[in-house]
Amino acid sequence: MITSKTKLVGLLGHPVHHSQSPLMHNTAFAEKKLDFAYVAFDVLPEHLDDAVSAIRALGLRGVNVTIPHKVAVLPMLDEIDPLAKRIGAVNTIVNEDGRLIGYNTDGLGYVRSLLEETRANLTEQRVTLLGAGGAARAVACTLAERGVREIRIINRSRERAEQLAAHLRPLVKVQVVEQEEYRSAVESATLLINTTSIGMYPHTNEMPVPAEWLHSGLIVSDLIYNPLETKLLAEARRAGAMTHSGVGMFVNQGVLAFELWTGTEAPGELMRHVVIQQLQQGGT
Repeated sequence: MITSKTKLVGLLGHPVHHSQSPLMHNTAFAEKKLDFAYVAFDVLPEHLDDAVSAIRALGLRGVNVTIPHKVAVLPMLDEIDPLAKRIGAVNTIVNEDGRLIGYNTDGLGYVRSLLEETRANLTEQRVTLLGAGGAARAVACTLAERGVREIRIINRSRERAEQLAAHLRPLVKVQVVEQEEYRSAVESATLLINTTSIGMYPHTNEMPVPAEWLHSGLIVSDLIYNPLETKLLAEARRAGAMTHSGVGMFVNQGVLAFELWTGTEAPGELMRHVVIQQLQQGGT
């Protein structure tokens, strides 16, 4: 029950109607008997500054930040956690008495779930990364720090890809892939990661790369969690590749955000269960 003392948290993104974050966090708050409520806010890029100001004005405890705001929100904050600063993107904001502090729980959540589900040896991986936005920065920086062999970046905007590459070069061998080399970059990879929104509900018939480029020597990892199995993952499975969905990353980053807001240990298994159950039922 929402009361006059309820602390509000939420999600800033565009679009957000597909998000399982309200279900996941509100279930967790109820389990822990915390007087919190989580709401999704669909915020257009031109309104982001106003939305961030509203966190202070309305006294929200904090928010998650998702596509397309993870990088754009940086200059609007009062402080940025060192890990988020290295990544260059924020996915969680905590309001400490009107002072907004940005964190990034994406990279840690991603690597934790990848290792749990695939048992991959990261130091052996040749990574081809689809996308160069905020989620890509978090994943790539964390993988680079964990010692992957190489990261190749495929992105529609070469300028943005070059910016990410420059950020990574002190840590890892990195290449921005030319359009005519896209196929080779996928076929020669051992780990293919989709960090774009291509294939996300409701555009579930879309794929970021053609199915014929996929092969059995790949781990194919898709950060999208709705649908539970994207078309990319379904085609990868048909090609004999190992697949890794975005659910684990989504839940793990949510666990870390929950703990930043509440100071309480999150019920991680329950959060994962309720998200998977909803997705399996076709919930959006």
